[in-house]
Amino acid sequence: MFLNKKINAVCYGEVLFDVFGDEKKIGGAPLNLALRTASFGFSVSMISAVGNDEDGKMICDYLKENQINTSGIVTTPNYETGIVQVTLNDRGSATYEIKFPSAWDFIELNDDLTNIVKNADVFFFGSLICRNDVSRSTLFSLLDSNPEMFKVFDVNLRKPFYNTELLEQLMYKADFIKFNDEEILEIASELGFKSDNLKENIRFISEKTNTKSICVTLGKHGSLLLWEGEIYRHGGYSVKVADTVGAGDSFLASLIAKLLSDKNPDTALDFASAVGALVASYSGANPKLKNENIERFMNQRI
Repeated sequence: MFLNKKINAVCYGEVLFDVFGDEKKIGGAPLNLALRTASFGFSVSMISAVGNDEDGKMICDYLKENQINTSGIVTTPNYETGIVQVTLNDRGSATYEIKFPSAWDFIELNDDLTNIVKNADVFFFGSLICRNDVSRSTLFSLLDSNPEMFKVFDVNLRKPFYNTELLEQLMYKADFIKFNDEEILEIASELGFKSDNLKENIRFISEKTNTKSICVTLGKHGSLLLWEGEIYRHGGYSVKVADTVGAGDSFLASLIAKLLSDKNPDTALDFASAVGALVASYSGANPKLKNENIERFMNQRI
């Protein structure tokens, strides 16, 4: 399913437990990205921070079990491992109450982290990790430490943890930006572009931030991808949604994996759309999906 090319990926940001009522599940967008990317056989390192507690140990053990390098996860004795209260509406869409401060707000820069990033081919990062100056400063240092790596910015707008100035700085650092449709319209509007046309918004952000590759997810209506100057569209896959937690993360991981492997945007969008839909059909962010099951699901549409 993927070309035999060794790709080293690094995911930077929050690791935590999503709490659904009485149930706890390991999560965090960068962690979800790491798990899905590793499931395709890529070498993946996670950079984050956990508390000196049982939750932190469980997260690190789980990542190791899934073949993810955890040497970039720092233990902070003064802060607890992150917790997010997740509420689902009747359509399976989630809202989040994110505990602050958490251990992942305090990722201290060190030589080990810099060395991990110097060997990276692709680097995933998001906006939520920048809500505290410690992790934000480390992120910007790491982004500048390897000019050759492909930098993927996963926009996750969580009020009140962002502002337009910060988002603009992060977009300038990226080679690839992933939005949902509401996010790109909000950000483009804040930057002075007033249009409801998504393709026009994509072109505007690309020119404004000098970012050549942009993806916008449209929920059940599919996705748009700007790649090498052309905009591609996929209509999505129809499934019965259990919940949407982690579906966008798996979509992005799958899209980047395919684009870096064979660089065919239509194939990459189709594959990513299938994986994202399958994840939404399960409860929780990280169901295990075998390649043959993904292919079977895609072939049902033909």
